[in-house]
Amino acid sequence: MIQVEDLVKRYGGHTAVDHLSFTIEKGRIYGFLGPNGAGKSTTMNIMTGYIAANSGTVKINDHDILKEPEAAKRCVGYLPEIPPLYTDMTVREYLLFAAELKKVPKRERAGHTREIAEKIQLTEVLDRLIRNLSKGYRQRVGLAQALIGYPEILILDEPMVGLDPKQIIEMRDLIKSLAKDHTILLSSHILSEVSAVCDHIMILSNGKLAASGSPQELQEMMRGGARIEVTVEGSGQAAEEIVKAIPDIVSYEIEEQAETGTVTMRISAAEDRDIRRELSVALAGAGLPILSMTRAEKSLEDIFLELTEKEPAGVAHEETQITEMAETEGEEVLPEDESDL
Repeated sequence: MIQVEDLVKRYGGHTAVDHLSFTIEKGRIYGFLGPNGAGKSTTMNIMTGYIAANSGTVKINDHDILKEPEAAKRCVGYLPEIPPLYTDMTVREYLLFAAELKKVPKRERAGHTREIAEKIQLTEVLDRLIRNLSKGYRQRVGLAQALIGYPEILILDEPMVGLDPKQIIEMRDLIKSLAKDHTILLSSHILSEVSAVCDHIMILSNGKLAASGSPQELQEMMRGGARIEVTVEGSGQAAEEIVKAIPDIVSYEIEEQAETGTVTMRISAAEDRDIRRELSVALAGAGLPILSMTRAEKSLEDIFLELTEKEPAGVAHEETQITEMAETEGEEVLPEDESDL
């Protein structure tokens, strides 16, 4: 469906996308993760033809986005982080306008937009001005315009940003329902939502692909050793002697609570080594009763932080960079309500 090869985008001395390559296959939901400035929005803007890359190629259904832009764009529906809405229009007027821009035949526009409104659950607000809609409904209107023409691929940049918990659940269910007929690529900072919605996750850091796989594959990839937290009665010195004597322990932290006479140990073991039995026997033999012992697996949040913790500070937000570069190159920068559809 989409092939991104050796993509590079620079803003002055900053490289936003650094030789990035990946493939998106049909019929799946892909998630883009990464901190601000990691290259997510820049990559999506290049994939949709909004900005050009310095080098590299993007092919959508074998159509090069630079050489065959119209053919490539017909395959894609795009929802930017800030939906491109004309707030003085009603929802119906806006969707009909979007259908005209996307060259939906005139005789089909009314039925086509009504069908999409029903799918996105906008029927009740079709004749309301967009400026009077809530944040959640505005996101739905933006998603509806991305669906005009029923493109095979939907690219959604932060579709859940600014939504309340109920709206996030509704948007998550909506995206899952759309995945039956569309291949979806979405970016988000809400890691739990990405894990719940996406079949495949790509984590970007410093413009590069740091990891790629299903949530389960990423956990397996980054598992390393098992992490154990143990609380015992006794002194920190006695606990440390036990820990040092077990060769499969690669690192540990010991926190002594003098007022309660207890010690908490956070231990990382070598990969695929379960040391709980050996540790229990050693602690009991040393007269250190175990009050609790828990074994933890790395969460998606842990993996995300581990892969992106070296992100340099002070990197400007990608949208700010796009605006600054456009002004430098003499391009017109449109206000929110006049953005490209």
